[in-house]
Amino acid sequence: MTSVHTSARGEADDAVARPTWPGVPDGVLEPAERPIAWSMLSRALSVPLILGLVCFLPAVIAAQPGNGVRDTAYWLQLVLTCYAGARLATMILSTRRRLLQGVFWMFVYIAMGVAPFAQVVIGQTPTPMVGPRQDLITAVAMVLLGCAAYDLGALLASRRPLRRRTAPARGSGGGGGAAVAHPLRLRLLVVVAFAASAFYVLKLGGPAVFFSSRQEITETVAASGVVTEGSNVGSAFIKGFGQVPALLALLLYTRRLATSYRARRTPSTVLVWVALGALNLVVNNPISNARYWFLTVLMAFVFTAMPSSAAVYRTVLATGVVGALVVFPYADKFRYDDEGQRPAQSASVFEPLVTKDYDQMVMFANTISWVDTRGHTYGRQLTGSGLFFVPRAVWSGKPEDTGVRVGQWMGLRMTNLSAPLWTEFWVDFGATGMAGGMALIGYGAARTDRRYARAVTRAGPGPGSVLAIAAPLIAGYTFILLRGPLLQAAGKLAIAALCLLLISTFREQRAKRRR
Repeated sequence: MTSVHTSARGEADDAVARPTWPGVPDGVLEPAERPIAWSMLSRALSVPLILGLVCFLPAVIAAQPGNGVRDTAYWLQLVLTCYAGARLATMILSTRRRLLQGVFWMFVYIAMGVAPFAQVVIGQTPTPMVGPRQDLITAVAMVLLGCAAYDLGALLASRRPLRRRTAPARGSGGGGGAAVAHPLRLRLLVVVAFAASAFYVLKLGGPAVFFSSRQEITETVAASGVVTEGSNVGSAFIKGFGQVPALLALLLYTRRLATSYRARRTPSTVLVWVALGALNLVVNNPISNARYWFLTVLMAFVFTAMPSSAAVYRTVLATGVVGALVVFPYADKFRYDDEGQRPAQSASVFEPLVTKDYDQMVMFANTISWVDTRGHTYGRQLTGSGLFFVPRAVWSGKPEDTGVRVGQWMGLRMTNLSAPLWTEFWVDFGATGMAGGMALIGYGAARTDRRYARAVTRAGPGPGSVLAIAAPLIAGYTFILLRGPLLQAAGKLAIAALCLLLISTFREQRAKRRR
């Protein structure tokens, strides 16, 4: 009776979120004190945060000098920026940590809101727009439609109760059917991580290459013979298996150390964690890796190490906006060697937004122009992304990255262009398919957020929880998925899913949660 009552009470707690004091574990404050403490903090933060995101920053951008036209695209972009800012403020101020949804709205606010709005005001874009102005208007309107569909999907997910967990057996510490990492398989994952990363390092000529530049890494991979003409499957697999298992093993051991008192007192566990940390400093460092991937590594590690800290969650989302505006455009210092390094020159904090990385909205407009000339592909592009592992030698008609296809059509030499998730759905299925796809993503994100909130509580499946690792990893990888193209992003995500699937078990483990 006791276990059944506990399970029912946990389900009720999930349905009605209990406010928590940021940074203070459950049980430190009395239940009657928490609502008062949080309400005082939320009132103090809500007004300046909402005003800053929704009013102040858009107003500062609108006041910038430039040659932009104040037409329909301008006003739609302003509406999108304010809408995304309001939703991001809601995520930050929420009493429940909505990890995936918070990251989604942070990306939309910066990459689809603030940056394109600055481009419209100043009258300059990172990538030329080859089609008519109407295509940009359509692109902004479709992003707005996709965001509304995402919100609708999240709303539907919140209306549907989570499946009730079965009561755990007496004396067991399992999570009532939740996926946990099998101890033996976790050790095997560590072995695989060291072996795969060692092969990756040796294939590229040793650790020194990983502390030079991304350009040298690319040239070394090309010279290693793993890249065949017209296909990057071989290099993608070597790089993916060299990086992803090492990261997952580190996250799983970090989770154990963060949540298990016994693990922190076990020297072997601590030593393995230190060794995995050193390994990740080589293969997943910010010097030799893309900024979006290192952002994934950093965010996954932070949310894994401090899963129950509401203060950390809100700080990451709030400071992420500042980092995206100020730090991110200059974080590609190690992309090139000294001879190829492009000096950063900026007279305004908003100039990098119109000259460097944030080409998502203009690429959506170019994709609309491209589709107008050839029609929709009705699932072909998404199929190519799903079957990313098939070499072009086997599938001669395998679709290329959407960004590459559009760049080639535009006649550009540099085709490493973004293809935001909205465009992937648009290319295949048009407006209807895009709205439906974004609604499904919103539904899945909201459901995952609710299950993650349960997994990181004391009533969750404990130190071995797979979801407590998977959700932070997906949240960090969301930047890559949203930026696109999907074909480039699918490889590492599939490797991570395979590793997590292989180490997961749903069998109850006796005395699993030792705290």
